[in-house]
Amino acid sequence: MVINTNLSAQTSAELLMRSQMGLSQALEELSSGSKINSPADDSAGLAVSMGLTAEMGENTAASDNVNNAVSFNQTQDGYLQQVSNALDRMSELAVQAQDVTKSDSDRSLYQQEFSTLASYINSVSTQSFNGVSLFSGANLYVTVDSNATSSANSFENVGVNLATSTTYTSLTSDSIDTVSQSQLALTAVTNAISQLASDRAKIGTNIETLTAYGNQLSTLNNNLSAANSQIMDVDVAQESTTYAKYNILVQTGTAMLAQANAMPQSVLKLLS
Repeated sequence: MVINTNLSAQTSAELLMRSQMGLSQALEELSSGSKINSPADDSAGLAVSMGLTAEMGENTAASDNVNNAVSFNQTQDGYLQQVSNALDRMSELAVQAQDVTKSDSDRSLYQQEFSTLASYINSVSTQSFNGVSLFSGANLYVTVDSNATSSANSFENVGVNLATSTTYTSLTSDSIDTVSQSQLALTAVTNAISQLASDRAKIGTNIETLTAYGNQLSTLNNNLSAANSQIMDVDVAQESTTYAKYNILVQTGTAMLAQANAMPQSVLKLLS
């Protein structure tokens, strides 16, 4: 029996320290809700999680881009619906002006309304969305994912041209003052209606495709979030069990350390 070196106490103290460290980590994970609270907990897992988090942020930004592009196209179509109404009315006026029972005075009234509607269509061509022209005809390249590093792998949003397309701009020079002019004007309006149908079809295709990209990004972010959760989020049920285990070990270890420290006192019985 020795008293200078109490191996039982040293062993008990070391085991108690390990139990306390385990208890402290369990408390930290339960209180934070995260399995990784410092790089030392899981350096590789932290690196993967940081990459996933960055990608989710990029996808969220791309999703915002897509949603804004959808709003851009919806705004375009809202204007074109009004242009469609104007063209429909202009075609009616062109036909009415061909009525042989109408006088030139009647046709001049029709002409006034016809010109006003044509001017309205021209004014629509100058409209913009957050400073970006709606009807310049330019194709816009929309970033639809985090890997879109150039226009080559972005979505090409096909533009609509009202500003310089003669199909629309020439309407202001058309006249329905006479029967023959009304016939020519009707042809021009019919061509504009046909072009408008094609332009609205382009916008519909843009919206449909962009919506598909938006759904794709949403699904991707959900999957990335699930993967990141597996790495970072603590399993409360499992960690509660671990906490209970280390809590018991700390209490029993403390009691055993007290017993180990008391063992050398038995030497006193040899001296009495």
